[in-house]
Amino acid sequence: MIILSINAGSSSLKFTGFDMPSEKVLISGVFERIGIDGSFYTIKLNGEKIKKEVELKSHEDAVRILTEELVNYNIVKDLSEIKGVGHRVVHGGDKYADSIVIDKNVTDTIRELFHLAPLHNPANLMGIEAFQEYIPEATAVAVFDTGFPQSMPEENYLYAVPYEWYEKYGVRRYAFHGISHQYITEYMQKFLGKENVNLITCHLGNGSTIYSIKDGKCFDTSWSFSTNSGLVMGTSSGDNDTIVVPYVMKESGMSMEEVLNTLNKKSGLLGVSGVSSDSRDIEDGIKEGNERCILAQKLFVNRIVGYIAKLWCPLKKVDAICFAGGIGENSIMTRKQIIEGLSSLGVELDEEANNVRGEFKLITKEGSKIPCYIVPTDEEVMIARDTYKLID
Repeated sequence: MIILSINAGSSSLKFTGFDMPSEKVLISGVFERIGIDGSFYTIKLNGEKIKKEVELKSHEDAVRILTEELVNYNIVKDLSEIKGVGHRVVHGGDKYADSIVIDKNVTDTIRELFHLAPLHNPANLMGIEAFQEYIPEATAVAVFDTGFPQSMPEENYLYAVPYEWYEKYGVRRYAFHGISHQYITEYMQKFLGKENVNLITCHLGNGSTIYSIKDGKCFDTSWSFSTNSGLVMGTSSGDNDTIVVPYVMKESGMSMEEVLNTLNKKSGLLGVSGVSSDSRDIEDGIKEGNERCILAQKLFVNRIVGYIAKLWCPLKKVDAICFAGGIGENSIMTRKQIIEGLSSLGVELDEEANNVRGEFKLITKEGSKIPCYIVPTDEEVMIARDTYKLID
């Protein structure tokens, strides 16, 4: 059975085609700069990467071209062979704890939640509607980034603000990257041979999150109401005192939108280093002795270590700490610094084992009180799995 996993962004559309239930990848790629000059798309097929420049005025253009290429490259003879299309949807509010077959009620709810994810949900819905037009017979499934963390208890997701703010406005802690953290959890459940795992899962990249997993379910997280919370990220500041916003507005004359834009797009590794939002550039700067890059890396690592310690305490026993995401899977330096920062918890790094990128591996010594693993994540296959389960 052929299933597509789709991740539609504001100016991009990522796709992977799977043969299910074998989970064999048939084709993958991304359409970039949709609605922007210089648009193009790349396709990965049989180990080959193909790039084509083309005008992409809308997500509908991307979907039209994708469906044509699926036939051109003999992935399918006819689009009716595609039985399901799974869509990553960033925000489901507290409406959806599980993936769901998309109908009008679901699309209406996604639209109603635009205000909670104004950069993501509208793009996700554009992707859904475009595929419904071009492959109407395929079952469409919404897989929510906020779904897995819906298992958090009230004391972990509520703020100490007037309760009516939660009732009337939905003010509470949500969490994102849930699809990734669920994949890591299920992978470790299988690897460790137990359902009731206790884990600290770290998805570290341009956007970063840490979850605590208790008895196989999300118990707490570093993220809060918005994506500009928790850890230091590529361009986002992470946790801040709420008074910072009105204070900077008063002192600088900036508008609220300008301050929030700065906290979201000009802060984090970029804002502190003044060099780049990319961890690889930060590491290059550190090697050259750039003091601002050294400082940015310290802030990044210190925040991670602090959150791991905070999330570890209520679990009492942790089966593993897991590293995923672009930085978590590939930055030898960052993993080393984090694990060294956890030495008071009895965590001991195996430097030789840690000298690897992008593969599943135990990277702590045998005597380490908490084992640490690299667990390459796969959000696309999680979307395909949920879609396959929901198809009649």
